Amino acid sequence: IVSCTDGVGTKIDLANKFKKFDTIGIDLVAMCINDLIVQGAKPLFFLDYIAIGKLNLDKTKKILKGIFKGCKISNCSLIGGETAEMPGIYSKDKFDLAGFSVGIVSKKEILGKRKVKAGDIILSIPSSGIHSNGYSLVRSILKKNKITKKIKNELLKPTKIYSKEILKLVDKKLINAAAHITGGGLVENLIRSVPKDLSVNLNLSEIKILKIFKWLKSKNISDQEMLRTFNCGVGFCLIVSRDNIPKIKKIFSKSYKPYEIGFISKGKNKVNLINSLKW
Repeated sequence: IVSCTDGVGTKIDLANKFKKFDTIGIDLVAMCINDLIVQGAKPLFFLDYIAIGKLNLDKTKKILKGIFKGCKISNCSLIGGETAEMPGIYSKDKFDLAGFSVGIVSKKEILGKRKVKAGDIILSIPSSGIHSNGYSLVRSILKKNKITKKIKNELLKPTKIYSKEILKLVDKKLINAAAHITGGGLVENLIRSVPKDLSVNLNLSEIKILKIFKWLKSKNISDQEMLRTFNCGVGFCLIVSRDNIPKIKKIFSKSYKPYEIGFISKGKNKVNLINSLKW
C-alpha cells in the first residue's frame, strides 16, 4: 500500500483572484496521484479536505467538480472528505485544500533506485504548464505586470495527471524509475530517483520550454531560479533502458510524447548540467 498527501500551494490565491474554481480540484488530485505513480502504484481512492472562512456552496461545488474530474482521470474513487468552516482563521473568501491518495503495487514491481543503471536514458514527459509549484514567485511577478486573458488562462491551467500512461508502462515493465517534477524543480526531484553511486547528466538545451515559462523568464528571472522554481516544461521524468524508448513513445499522445533530455552515468550522485536552457 502506498499513500501520498499534498496541496496546491498559493495557486489557490490566483483561483480566488480570477474567480475560477472548477480546475483547482484537478490540481489537488494531480499533485497526489502523480507522486503515487512514481512508485508504480495504481491509485485506489482519494480524500479531500477543504478549509474555508465562510461556506459558499457555489464555490465549494466548483472545487468538488474539479476533484471529481481529477479522480475520474486517475481512475480512482473519491470516497470521502471534510469541509471545515473556520471564520477567524480564514478571511471570508480565503480557503485551503489538502488531498490524500492511497494506491497499491506489488512489492516486486515498485519503481525505484535499485533498477537504475549506468547507460539508462532520462526522458522528459511534457507538462501542461506551471502545474502547482512556484506560484509565490508568479504572484510577485503579477503585482508588477499587467497580464492578458491568455496569460491568465495559462496560469490556472490544471496540472497534467500522468497515471493512465505511466501505469500502462509499469504493466509492460518499461520503466526503471520515475520522478514527478514539483517543488525544487528538475534537478532536485530527479536526483532522488538515482542511486548514490550514479550520476545524472542533463542536456538543458534539449528541454522544450513552454511559452508561459518564456513569459516568466522575461520578467528578469535567472536561469538558475527558473530551474529551481518551475518545471520549465518537464512535468514528469522516466529513467529507462534505451531499447524500450520506441515502445514507451507509443503509449503517449502527440502533446505529451516523451523525449530524451539526458542519461545516467557512473559517478557519485552528481548532477552534470550540459549546455543552457534555450529561451
